[in-house]
Amino acid sequence: DLRRARTAAGSIIPTTTGAARTVGKILPHLKGKLDGLALRVPTADGSITDLVANCKKPMTVEAVNAAFKKAAAGPLKGVLEYTEDPIVSCDIIGNPHSCIFDAGSTMVMADKTVKILGWYDNEWGYSCRCIDLVLKMA
Repeated sequence: DLRRARTAAGSIIPTTTGAARTVGKILPHLKGKLDGLALRVPTADGSITDLVANCKKPMTVEAVNAAFKKAAAGPLKGVLEYTEDPIVSCDIIGNPHSCIFDAGSTMVMADKTVKILGWYDNEWGYSCRCIDLVLKMA
């Protein structure tokens, strides 16, 4: 990939990622419905996921945010964090959650198209999930 070979310390580099396609292996009902790319950026740590979804029913920003807030306080507590703070990548370094839902960035277009952002520390958050798995197996 010639893009990866160029000035990584000073460039944003679009590249492939298997993460979106891997979801279909774990959740077969989503196979072929997701795809994605990665943007390699010159930051020490901290990542962001940008998801655009076409929904069957009309949505509002308030309804989307309320659903994520409820999930973060309920079944996904400890894995999903909900924030309305105007965070940037350095704010989430060392955060143990797998996803910090950025409520201020939620968008709804044409009633049924939803765009959300989720931040994560791709090293620490992942390590915390490995510990969770070991504790469940113990």
